[in-house]
Amino acid sequence: MEDFSEFVGLSRPTVSKYFNDPSSVRKKTRDTIEEALKKSGFKPNMFAVNLNRRRSNIIGIVVPSTLDPFFMALTRRIEIIASEAGFLALLLSSDGRADVEDEAVKTFRSMNVAGAIVAPVGRSGGSSSLDQLGKNIPIVYVDTPPDTGAAYVGTDNRQSFGLIVDYLCRSGEPPCFFGMPEVNTNAIERRNAYLVAMIARNLTAEVLTLSDAATWDFERFAFEEASRLFENVSRLPSKTIVCANDRLAFGVIAAAWQKGLKVGHGPDCDIRIAGHDDHPLSQYACPPLTTVKQNYNDIGRLAIGLLFKMLGEKVEDSEIQNGRDQILLKSELMLRASA
Repeated sequence: MEDFSEFVGLSRPTVSKYFNDPSSVRKKTRDTIEEALKKSGFKPNMFAVNLNRRRSNIIGIVVPSTLDPFFMALTRRIEIIASEAGFLALLLSSDGRADVEDEAVKTFRSMNVAGAIVAPVGRSGGSSSLDQLGKNIPIVYVDTPPDTGAAYVGTDNRQSFGLIVDYLCRSGEPPCFFGMPEVNTNAIERRNAYLVAMIARNLTAEVLTLSDAATWDFERFAFEEASRLFENVSRLPSKTIVCANDRLAFGVIAAAWQKGLKVGHGPDCDIRIAGHDDHPLSQYACPPLTTVKQNYNDIGRLAIGLLFKMLGEKVEDSEIQNGRDQILLKSELMLRASA
């Protein structure tokens, strides 16, 4: 910065002022600096600059997998909004492991991030490293609700399961439930939402007995478990299965196909399969998957808006301004050939 200040012929405080906010200096000064930038190729080290600030312009994001199209779409939305507001979004994957999540937290600490948006891993009980981080910077949780009353943006599971269960009951045999491995509190939340939906309709809830493997490889888990269940289809409590998420449904559909079962809604079909989330690949499954749609665009928009509010930034979104720290979004029924 000192070398560049000398090159451009301005004081270092003036140059620093420009890099913090270009609009804070006069147009003539701004034009001079920008012309010098083109000639010199100088670019400040953003990470070094942020380490010197009391509060950096870096926002940390942690998701279980950066390869999952749902999280890819969610984080892309957050990154775009953060960039437009002058923040750098740093995305890390926990790979579905609590120890890797802890390492991500350490990285955020070392980089002096201003705040974080986290889709947490781990079972009920929370993460001590995230709890500790939350004492120092604001955190907004997404996808999986935290055990504590921390800020959260996600789907209203009771509404969404009420929607899919109601449709499946009206259009055919009431559904049994294919749950996800209990790798986070979402697994319990969605099972409970199914139970509530069935009880509300005076129906017997049927939760399929699955292995207790704690894996994030949902497709493989569902394929292996469904293959075992489909060895004797007549013993299934229902010929309609609602899965806790679409990735599980992909595995169940694949197992049905391998066993020669026809998936769909009609007199010539053997079984109906429905999911939850409207995963970006759901409409391209074979057959296309009936599910309920999570709005990842709104989840991303509201999560970054809530974080900005907690950071004291100006937020014009009315949904954020009303003071709620926990926002549950409604889902939409997506009817396709699988059910």
